[in-house]
Amino acid sequence: MIRGLSRIVPNVVAGIWLAMGLLLVQPVSAEEKAAEKTVEKAKAEDATAASSAVSAPLVKGTLPADDPIAAVWNTAPPATFPMSPQVHWPVRILEVTVKDLIVRALHDGTNIAILLEYADPTEDPDDAAAVQFMVGDKKAHFAHGQPMLQVEGGPVNIWYWKNKTGKGVDMNAMGFGTLKVQEHQDVNAKGVYSNGRWKVVFTRPLATEHPEEDTQIATAGFINIAFAVWDGKKDPNSGELKEKGSQKAVSSWWYFRAEAPPDYSGYYYAAIAVGLAVGFQFVLIRKLKKGNSA
Repeated sequence: MIRGLSRIVPNVVAGIWLAMGLLLVQPVSAEEKAAEKTVEKAKAEDATAASSAVSAPLVKGTLPADDPIAAVWNTAPPATFPMSPQVHWPVRILEVTVKDLIVRALHDGTNIAILLEYADPTEDPDDAAAVQFMVGDKKAHFAHGQPMLQVEGGPVNIWYWKNKTGKGVDMNAMGFGTLKVQEHQDVNAKGVYSNGRWKVVFTRPLATEHPEEDTQIATAGFINIAFAVWDGKKDPNSGELKEKGSQKAVSSWWYFRAEAPPDYSGYYYAAIAVGLAVGFQFVLIRKLKKGNSA
């Protein structure tokens, strides 16, 4: 009998291990698979190629909230987006300085930091940049949430920075001519100009107490993001700014995702399975010894 059970015990243990292995391979929904593919594709894109999503990894330690040139930014995957003149609203512009924008992002579980990098031949007081999000579930056009054909329009949240002031401004809009500064300010920003390139970092809590005005950023979920840049150089003849107001470089909507913290629950299940297997084998052997002695 002991010999027979000695053959059974390893098979039982192996069966438990197999079952737990199947538990660890948890089913993934079609939406999760599609989202993961989008993020992996964005990570694989080279900084010189067009991307479709910004992925913000979770970092340990201090977030580079006020340091656009911190070394930790090299750990964030770059995403490059094309920029084009704003043509939806007068006064329009037909040519812009910034043709593409490199975006990186990081978060620490509480705050999010987004870094914009782009080429600009000159540093000017009126150089500016902005990041835009939709607010809530209502779809909005990337042009300030302006109602368009087949797009009803909705509120947008805009994070704005200008070199002259050196700070971030939290704003809202729901169509052309509706831009307004929020009474509460949750956004910080800082820009650094070097070697013909701007690096501007925006920082804000992932979640705020004003969901009706601020986009709420949940980890592991995709939201829409858009960008705008102004070259604040003055025309040497007229003295007018080259780009101002609606005269700017803009992007369409793209995707943004703050990565979720690592899920270690599978390891906990594996530890429980090992404990159960060892305990079962111990009890079984003990019973066999008692039966043999009797």
